Amino acid sequence: MSPPASSPPQHTQVLIIGGGPAGSYAASALAREGLSVTIFEADKFPRYHVGESLLPSVRQYFRFIGAEAALENHGFVPKPGSAIKFNQFKREGCSQPHSVNVVPFSDDNTDTDFIALGCNNNSWNVIRSEFDQLLMNHARTSGASVYELTKATHISFSSMDPTKPISVTWNHTPPPSPPSPPASPSAFKSSFLGRKLSSSAQPVRMTGTTTFDYLIDATGRAGLLSTKYLKNRHYNASLKNIAVWAYWGGTDLYGTSTFRQGAPWFEALTDESGWAWFIPLHDGTTSIGVVVDQRSFDGKLKQALPSSPFTHPSTSNPTSSTFVTRYFSTLSLAPGVVRLITSNGYLIEGSVRSATDFSYSAASYGGSNYRIVGDAGAFIDPFFSSGIHLALTSALSAAATICASIRGHCSELDAADWHTRRVSTSYTRFQIVVLSAYKQIRAQNTDVLCDVDEDNYDRAFAFLRPGASDMGKRLSETELQKSLDFCVNLFNPTSPEQHVRLSKSLSLGQDFLDVTGPLIHPALLEDALRIGVYNSSSSTESDSDSEQTSSDTEGALETKMILDKINARRIVHAEFSANNMESEPLCGYVIRLERGALGLSRAGQGK
Repeated sequence: MSPPASSPPQHTQVLIIGGGPAGSYAASALAREGLSVTIFEADKFPRYHVGESLLPSVRQYFRFIGAEAALENHGFVPKPGSAIKFNQFKREGCSQPHSVNVVPFSDDNTDTDFIALGCNNNSWNVIRSEFDQLLMNHARTSGASVYELTKATHISFSSMDPTKPISVTWNHTPPPSPPSPPASPSAFKSSFLGRKLSSSAQPVRMTGTTTFDYLIDATGRAGLLSTKYLKNRHYNASLKNIAVWAYWGGTDLYGTSTFRQGAPWFEALTDESGWAWFIPLHDGTTSIGVVVDQRSFDGKLKQALPSSPFTHPSTSNPTSSTFVTRYFSTLSLAPGVVRLITSNGYLIEGSVRSATDFSYSAASYGGSNYRIVGDAGAFIDPFFSSGIHLALTSALSAAATICASIRGHCSELDAADWHTRRVSTSYTRFQIVVLSAYKQIRAQNTDVLCDVDEDNYDRAFAFLRPGASDMGKRLSETELQKSLDFCVNLFNPTSPEQHVRLSKSLSLGQDFLDVTGPLIHPALLEDALRIGVYNSSSSTESDSDSEQTSSDTEGALETKMILDKINARRIVHAEFSANNMESEPLCGYVIRLERGALGLSRAGQGK
């Protein structure tokens, strides 16, 4: 493979603006289909980014583009699941169908268990600069041309069709040598063997314009198309939060010396204003942050700050930064995090960062010869680590629909519409789950109707209101709150021992314990429980009738908690597999996940 020219091309088949996870993934998928793909990335990789906790779906997505081995062998911290604690006065709860509660961290442990979904189903905690670099390099080896330090400054649209972008104007700063960029890491290495770059050569900034057949906007939160041209970004008022985080050394690990080691810890704050995260990384540091309601955080600025819970000299805040002090005081509301930091934990100087206005979506993510992917189109919240998942989902959708349009599987209009519906449906599923978590964390109802699109809700949660949209019934706040109450069961505090015990005694059948099974309407599940649960507890031996009655009651409650959790888990479990897009029809089409034939096919027609 010969390296691309030192300056960006005048024309490319697919131009991708942004080389983050969504952009690089889409580039890999398209290049492997034989398309001419070019990435413009404004930064020079590696570069910093937050968002270190990945869902297990990343395996499936990386497998499709041939990058799973590279991810697995990189050395990132394995993530067997997650520990989540919502209520400081109750035990922790687990968001996976088979939870694990074997770590004596407290009396109230809650764990998700990815391994229970399959022997090779763990995920990772990643340093994003390395993860993103890995994915960009894979795009290169797949055949994409990557131009770093290349900023898109303007998008021009067709005079015949003002909705169709046709060219991008850019600024590019090439390195002195070799041509920008290397075709692949191996080509880069061989071209430099035994040579030393001249430090006297100064890069010259150049400008130019590139035309394309298709455009993918992967510009992250900047969202070039959505914010500057389409102006269709909607900020979620119900998730108006501020995130403050930093990096620490010398901390403890959750689940040390057990198979739970490496699991991130997530914990609700004691004042119910938000939650905290604790994510160990493979360089020995730990990402520790808080996500707090913006109004609550701003209101506390006027109040006296509590003393810091940390004693290590590095946490003494020598610059007397009010922001750092506020970060420390907010962490004091997460006693589990404080215990994990320990007296030996120290703040890495200068690492405190913050972000606001990060929860948003858009009315559409595709149009005439363009697609919007990743954070450029939508982001929900750091909770539940859905960011990378949605980035890869939208990237694969963009690649498949562009291929479908080129290969004549459907019209470009239908392809773009399918992409919008795919992104919106996945987004809404995770959005409702995240909102349900916040309802539990804040112990109150918050109006969310203004942030949830009804059509997207109907696709994502049709089982909760069958036929409602066909009959003209409008989505109500009451219905949404019921959905949140259903989804929050995903985080019920159950243990693996409870799941094993139930699997051996349940008279309802093993289908009820299968997270891959179809969703069961809550009312039908209640009916089944009334019929079957008590049969499974009738064999329990006890010393008295009162003990038997107590045991039966506890057993029934435990069974309901487990089955409610598994049922709620089915909402997002399908999202954990890229192959789900092959079985979930949208607009009459499903994705065709076949290398060399990537695209869309009519639902029910197979490949």
